[in-house]
Amino acid sequence: MAKKPDNPNYKVIAENRRARFDYAIESDLEVGIILEGSEVKSLRQGQSNIAESYAEVKEGELWLVNSYIAPYVQAKTFGHEEKRRRKMLVSRKELSKLWNATQREGMTLVPIVMYFNHKGLVKLKIGIAKGKKAQDKRETSAKRDWNRQKARLLKQNG
Repeated sequence: MAKKPDNPNYKVIAENRRARFDYAIESDLEVGIILEGSEVKSLRQGQSNIAESYAEVKEGELWLVNSYIAPYVQAKTFGHEEKRRRKMLVSRKELSKLWNATQREGMTLVPIVMYFNHKGLVKLKIGIAKGKKAQDKRETSAKRDWNRQKARLLKQNG
């Protein structure tokens, strides 16, 4: 019999797979996000992209910039902008921690995954990250290839 999922409402909406390749993520944080009704409906259909987006602390608030949420077809007159800045919800203590982290040289806030949590609310996991150099990316790629090859050999011989 198939195992039941722990949270039946948990659903990944969008994932930034490139973030783990391009950045060395030091820590991550779950934040809420303020959305309009048509945006939530569009997210339930899975029409979004956070691959080119980033987060920034501006004027004492945390913002998600350049994230794409497709327009909801049924919301004709009360639709939303596709790539607007969206405010994220975070405590003051966490906000100051994020601001201090971004003030260090080379550090940035990168969205990793957007999902519906167990209560059905949209959450975003952002990471405090530092950009990788080309050499680091090659090492990551070589290590991943070696692990695949090792698993293949173990499967054949064992």
